[in-house]
Amino acid sequence: MFTKEIFDKYFDFQWDGGNDTKNWDKHDVSQVECEQAFFNFPAIFMQDIRHSHEENRYCLFGQSMSGRKLCLIFTMRLNVVPIISARDMNQKERMLYEEAQKNTKI
Repeated sequence: MFTKEIFDKYFDFQWDGGNDTKNWDKHDVSQVECEQAFFNFPAIFMQDIRHSHEENRYCLFGQSMSGRKLCLIFTMRLNVVPIISARDMNQKERMLYEEAQKNTKI
């Protein structure tokens, strides 16, 4: 189970030559928005079993500080979190996320 505390204490985001501008170039999603989505309530995490062949991949449904609803695919390597892909949620993902918001109590 992922929690904000796990990312606060143990993980740092990895932005390197392979992923530092890719999400901006393809989907206009900034690095800052990606990182914000991990810590804004609610953030929904699940394993991306379909794409976990060489390493475990995970999916995050979350939102930036401006309220932009994002879908992020990421992995975890040692103590860093490389973001593989980031984009706006599609309609189905948005509906699931909004339902989760209604069912989550603070």
